[in-house]
Amino acid sequence: MTDEYCRVDEDRPTAEEMLERVRLTERSQSRAWLRIYLGYAPGVGKTYAMLHEGRRRKQRGTDVVVGFVETYNRPLTVEAIGDLEVIPRRKINYQGVMVEEMDVDAILARRPQVVLIDELAHTNIPGSRHEKRYQDVLQIREAGINVISTINIQHVESLKDTIERITGVRIRETVPDWVIDEADELELVDISPEALQKRMLHGNIYPLNRVDEALRHFFRRGNLAALRELALRRVLEHTDAQLHDYMRRQGIKGPWHCHETVLVAVPPTEQAQQVVRRGAHLATRLQARFVVLHVIRPSQQLDPRRSRGYQEAQKALQLACELGAQVVTQEAEDVGEAIVRFANEVNATQIVLGESTRSWLRELVRGSITRKVLGQTKDVDVHIVQRAESG
Repeated sequence: MTDEYCRVDEDRPTAEEMLERVRLTERSQSRAWLRIYLGYAPGVGKTYAMLHEGRRRKQRGTDVVVGFVETYNRPLTVEAIGDLEVIPRRKINYQGVMVEEMDVDAILARRPQVVLIDELAHTNIPGSRHEKRYQDVLQIREAGINVISTINIQHVESLKDTIERITGVRIRETVPDWVIDEADELELVDISPEALQKRMLHGNIYPLNRVDEALRHFFRRGNLAALRELALRRVLEHTDAQLHDYMRRQGIKGPWHCHETVLVAVPPTEQAQQVVRRGAHLATRLQARFVVLHVIRPSQQLDPRRSRGYQEAQKALQLACELGAQVVTQEAEDVGEAIVRFANEVNATQIVLGESTRSWLRELVRGSITRKVLGQTKDVDVHIVQRAESG
């Protein structure tokens, strides 16, 4: 049985209104912007989306050029270039072979308002201005030129090991996460795995003689579903970070419930695992981020490993890890204050607490953690999990 203390926000803006405020704020800045189209696999349509946007902007009077585009001779992609101006590639002699790379100097000299640059993770040939294309993009942006680029989820550095385990394919080129984080806009180009496999069968991604092998390996249905979920989460993380930045700049107190975060405060009691399980169930039901916090009072740390409460909390933290939670341990004398502070840091929308084991007299003297959390949080649903009856 669970008692829930829930509050309803009266004037919370919608997610669409919040994102529009973010976009308006970003557009008011004078520095050049970076927009990235993110895909979960080759063939979802990133390059086509980039070129289509470039043509739309040109029709509205923006000076747009193609800095680099890789069409792979796909008819629809070639056609999508249309009447866009294409900056000629730079030819570099590498080990007796003439290789073409993006001409950064020509783009800087041309100084368009917007440049389209495909394949952000590309590694340049030795002798180029920079080792990696994302470094070219950063220099072009620093020069005041807006950039639209593309990347697949397997090339995001922090996901490299995960994706190699999923697909069995070694990832050779990556982009640091901070480059993705600094993008003003990260847009997912998304189609269903079934539709992507149909594109493959029709020869719209790889030549027909490579289709069967691709479908048996990288383009298996399970692989594509997992990659798609990773891409969706990465875009969500980026949007969430932008909202946090906007709230901080505008001095707006959160949380905004466009994305749920369940925070579980683990008590040093036999109820610890019960509270974690209840939080995990809530996070699953809400499809929310799941965070578990354990606060240790320094004054009680003479020999915590001999404390039964400490042992119960450690079991609960291990369970939280197994259930996929982000687990954090902090030291603080005032547990209630620590929970409230951490809830603000992670933008918690749901807080799960255990039922107090203190007598009314001890709560009167030392205060109640539950009352403090209820009194110092706003726009947060606080759930109090009652202890399971024994025997």
